Amino acid sequence: MRRVGLLLGIMLGMPVLAEAQTAGMPLALEAKIPLGAVSGRIDHLAVDLKRQRLYVAELGNDTIGVVNLAARKMQSTMFGPKEPQGIAYEPSTDTVYVAHAGDGSVRVLRADDLTLLQRIDLGDDADNVRIDVPRKRVLVGYGKGALAVIDPSSRKKVADIRLKAHPESFQIDESGTRAFVNVPDAQQIQVVDLVKGEAIGALPTKSYRSNFPMALDQEKHRVLTVFRSPARLLALAAGDGAVVADLDTCGDADDVFIDPKRHRVYVSCGAGLVDVFEESADSYKRIGNVATVPGARTSLFVPEQDLLYVAVRAAGPEPAAIWIFRPNP
Repeated sequence: MRRVGLLLGIMLGMPVLAEAQTAGMPLALEAKIPLGAVSGRIDHLAVDLKRQRLYVAELGNDTIGVVNLAARKMQSTMFGPKEPQGIAYEPSTDTVYVAHAGDGSVRVLRADDLTLLQRIDLGDDADNVRIDVPRKRVLVGYGKGALAVIDPSSRKKVADIRLKAHPESFQIDESGTRAFVNVPDAQQIQVVDLVKGEAIGALPTKSYRSNFPMALDQEKHRVLTVFRSPARLLALAAGDGAVVADLDTCGDADDVFIDPKRHRVYVSCGAGLVDVFEESADSYKRIGNVATVPGARTSLFVPEQDLLYVAVRAAGPEPAAIWIFRPNP
């Protein structure tokens, strides 16, 4: 019967999702959405739940892909400034913020039709974008070591928070008063007081290097950071930096997410895997890893949809695509 189902899927032009390979796995592949003629590296993803859109920063292609999640197909491709990296939807003003490494700018787009509302020049290597919902601010990592603070109502930069080196992934705690920032060139996880607008300390990294992805476990008050050298997942207490867990993980990681419903951690890696860990009491254990494609290190877990999106680069005859995984069970 399984063979008949697969044959029917081929005859009907539907994507064949290998159920036999996902049975019993922590993630089940539901769909693949081709992104069209997109080449090179894909960076960050963002979701607009109101419009059921996924925004794809296609850095190597100098484009932004817009995916219709309800129809599960490409909606459009935007051509524009070079090297889009960070991207985020800002709900209070219904806008989309895009950070461009090519010219160090942040573009503010009207979410409804994606027309340009404002350009904010930061100067160099505009990267990760985060929305500080409690304080109604947009934070953008850039340059040789700073977080730009942008007021979304005026669409202007109102402050800079200085760091020791260029920031990679950073996260804002549930109170909106602190941020934790990966600063790999300084081999640190810096702690930022968002009220004071300054860095106030650092968490230990055990001399590991290349800390790029980060997630916050808001329930357990933990900072989870993934290093590339060596490939380790480090869970730290947000208050005092105590090491809760130190685990081997997949190589070339670029994103990590918490699944609060299942108390799981998803690490997406350029090695061609999504590593899945389960948190129990004060320990973590790997419960499986799911194969993707080498270089597919960018992902986004959306708890409201209970879905994990993985951005897969073009490789040979296979086009770039968004792979959609549903946690199982």
